[in-house]
Amino acid sequence: MCLLCDDEKAYQAYMNYLDKMERQGKAADPNVAVNAVLDEIEAAAKAAAQKDDPANDKTLSPFFCSPINK
Repeated sequence: MCLLCDDEKAYQAYMNYLDKMERQGKAADPNVAVNAVLDEIEAAAKAAAQKDDPANDKTLSPFFCSPINK
């Protein structure tokens, strides 16, 4: 749990997961909860990285040179 306590976003995601499981009437397994929260955080980070990638920006000029991926 120390890993999540150090990161406020991770801790908030963990608490939201526990609340969601409680509303569904299920008992949350801590190991499953931590893995679910970490997967959610990784997915959000990946989505943010793709959003900020200049290659995905459709508002740029067609003459804009984006970095070449080799």
